Amino acid sequence: MKKWAIIYSSVTGNTKKIADAMAEALEGNVDVFRVQDAPQKLDDYEVVLLGYWLRLGAPDPRMLKYLPMVHDARVCFFQTHGTDPTSEHAITSFARAGYQLGKGCEILGTFGCRGKINPSLLEHRKNAGPDDPHGGPQSIERWKLASTHPDEGDVVAAKEFVHAMQRKLQLKQKYLAAKQAKMAAAAAKPAAKTE
Repeated sequence: MKKWAIIYSSVTGNTKKIADAMAEALEGNVDVFRVQDAPQKLDDYEVVLLGYWLRLGAPDPRMLKYLPMVHDARVCFFQTHGTDPTSEHAITSFARAGYQLGKGCEILGTFGCRGKINPSLLEHRKNAGPDDPHGGPQSIERWKLASTHPDEGDVVAAKEFVHAMQRKLQLKQKYLAAKQAKMAAAAAKPAAKTE
């Protein structure tokens, strides 16, 4: 089995924590890179896990710059953010990440979890006006929830995600091998005579 690669961007440590958990789940069969140190050539990797934090509903600037360089790769995205992982904001950000990928990529899966918000951003948000969608009591409650993440449950879920992607890949390869064998068998059959 070829190695996997984990390429991540992290400021507060949230995304790094998830990257480390995923690397542990891969039991040494992985190379881990900060996005600023990541290789441009990824041909040697079976799967590339790309992790980032969200900024304005999209991957952070460093990851946004790197994504177009990723091409002809099997990819999984993982992201950390201050909102509910099943929210429209979180789901849409995966689409924005996928849109930025280079040509020929296959997205194998996605994983997202809450993460504590950068303290400097929180300080700025405390002074948000009434028209700011990130201000108010609901946002303060959301920030409070995010402040305890990624937690142990998120770490376990990240490891389970990696194992699920390994199983998914094995099943896909098994299916493709069976399909190829079936097509080869059909091609090898002598053509039926018609009279």
